[in-house]
Amino acid sequence: MRAAPALLQSGFRRGRRAFLKPAARQGETLMALVREMSPGMLDRALTHSSWVEARTSSYERLEFLGDSVLGLAIASALYERYPGSREGEMARAKAFVVSRASCAQVAQQLELGQLILERAPASEQRRIEAAASATVQGNVLEALIGAAYLDYGFERTRAAVVEAFEAQLRYAVTDHVDHKTALQESLAPCGLQPAYRLVAEDGPPHARVFTSEVSIAGMVRGRGTGTTIRMSEQTAAKEALASLDEREVTM
Repeated sequence: MRAAPALLQSGFRRGRRAFLKPAARQGETLMALVREMSPGMLDRALTHSSWVEARTSSYERLEFLGDSVLGLAIASALYERYPGSREGEMARAKAFVVSRASCAQVAQQLELGQLILERAPASEQRRIEAAASATVQGNVLEALIGAAYLDYGFERTRAAVVEAFEAQLRYAVTDHVDHKTALQESLAPCGLQPAYRLVAEDGPPHARVFTSEVSIAGMVRGRGTGTTIRMSEQTAAKEALASLDEREVTM
């Protein structure tokens, strides 16, 4: 058997060391992993590219890795928790959870700005500037996830990542639902399009209530109200989705 290339051999050795770490501990948080992280790995995860001559010495490579680890962690959590969810539903939820906005929000909740101020290997002024940037905090979060994966392996990192993004996960599958898009995607394979119509507008000027209907192939399939036209259409689309017979739509 031919010897594996040096790069592959070194990568295997690093990966083997990572997976020899203890198994995931119940309730272990991402910041607990960060606190136990090897100093060199933590320094790399907190190093902005503008602070070093070679960009490969910054957090960017770890950020690249962490982005994929985050995506797989959230995708696997959605797959396990919601066996009745369709691919499109899970894809939309995952896209929301791993978005830049969500990463920045989680980074703030984990107080990564304070971590940057205290531990980043840079001058005080640079640390202050980096800690004040929501974008940098989100990037650092992904870099820390990548670093945790290398130090602890996937299962331990996955559990901590899912715990950190728990609020985003719950919001994505309960409140953050674009029913209009979901309805459109459900009808697309049949060559159908939903048609929305505003049918009522009530209440005083400062508190209007709108009522919309959505029709499919000329038949009203949903009706909804809301304080904006868009909200009333979303409610109508939700009702239409609930009323659709899957066999009828896909015939």
